[in-house]
Amino acid sequence: MNENFSAWGILRKLSLQDTLLVLGVFVLARILMFLIRRFAVYLAQKTSSHLRLSILRVVPLVRLLIGIGSIAVIVPILVEPTFRNIVTLVASAGVALGFALKDYGSSVIAGLAAVLENIYQPGDWIEVDGAYGEVKSIGARATRIVTADDTEVIIPHTRLWAANIFNASSGNRSLLCVADFYLHPDHDAALARRHLEEVGRASSYRKPESPVTVIVLEKPWGTHYRLKATVKESREQFLFLTDLTVRGKEALRSLGMRFAQATYAETKH
Repeated sequence: MNENFSAWGILRKLSLQDTLLVLGVFVLARILMFLIRRFAVYLAQKTSSHLRLSILRVVPLVRLLIGIGSIAVIVPILVEPTFRNIVTLVASAGVALGFALKDYGSSVIAGLAAVLENIYQPGDWIEVDGAYGEVKSIGARATRIVTADDTEVIIPHTRLWAANIFNASSGNRSLLCVADFYLHPDHDAALARRHLEEVGRASSYRKPESPVTVIVLEKPWGTHYRLKATVKESREQFLFLTDLTVRGKEALRSLGMRFAQATYAETKH
C-alpha cells in the first residue's frame, strides 16, 4: 500500500550536497539569464543598427535553452532516472499544471508558441489591447513593451489566444508611417497631393528608395489626405511623423489652402 500511496516515492533522499547543488544550478541559471540579457542589450546598442534586431532576437531562445538545461540537470538529482519514475513524474507534473497552474501553464505555452512561431520579437513594434510600443523582452509568462511615452506595459502571453496582435515592423528595422491632413473641400487636390509627396520624399528620416504615396479621401466635412512613407529606423517613427506633419502643414499653408474644421460629432460619420 505504501508503494501506491504517494508519488513522492520516486524522489531520492537528498543529502546536503545534493540540496546545495540544486540551489546552485537554479541560482546559476538565473544569473546567466540576467547577464546574457544585459550583455545582449549592451552589444545591440554598440553594434551597427542592421545587427541590433538580430542580436535581440536571440535572447528569448537562449533564455529558453538555459531553462531547459537547468531542468535537465536538476531532475536526475531529485529523481532516480528510471522509465517508471519519469512517466510518474511527467504525469504528476501534468496534473499539477492542469489544476493548480492552469493559467500560468497557458501563459508559458503561449510564450513558447510566440518564440517558436516568431509572432513578435525584441525590437518589434506591436499593439495589443490598445497598447502600442517596442518589445523589450519576452519572458516565460509575459511580454514587456515600452510605449512612445516611455511606459512599460506587461502583456501576459495568454492574450495571444484571445486578442488581435498588430505587428508594425515584423522583424524589420523600418515600418510604414501615415501622417494625416484635413483640408477644406474647396481646393486644388492634385496640387496638394503633389506637394505632400514632395514633403515625404525630402524627409531625412525616410528610408532611401522607399515609395511615398498620398491617399485622398473625401468626407462630408472636408478632404482627408494620408501621407504614407517608410521610416528607415523604427525607433524614429514619431520623429518622422512630426517632421511630416510640421513641414506638410507649412507646405499647404504656403499654397493658401484652408484646413478643415469639423466638430467631434461630424467626424464620427
